[in-house]
Amino acid sequence: MNPIKLHDLVAITENIKTQRLMSPEEIILPRGQVGTVVEEYNNGTAFEVEFSDVNGQTYALVSLTTAQIMLLYPDSSNLSLTY
Repeated sequence: MNPIKLHDLVAITENIKTQRLMSPEEIILPRGQVGTVVEEYNNGTAFEVEFSDVNGQTYALVSLTTAQIMLLYPDSSNLSLTY
């Protein structure tokens, strides 16, 4: 079973050539670029990944296979809970 699911943060494992969203401009997403999974295809063998800028504006939406992405885990080691 694939551990990647909707809304997970992933990083791409290779440079990806794509088009800027709503524009004819061609861009290259560099390996390591972080995106959010927004759709799952073929029982988790492919995903639609959204890439956004620091303002939350989406600039690319790309269909990627599981071989092209890796799941990122948040670091919760420095969290402190106060009750």
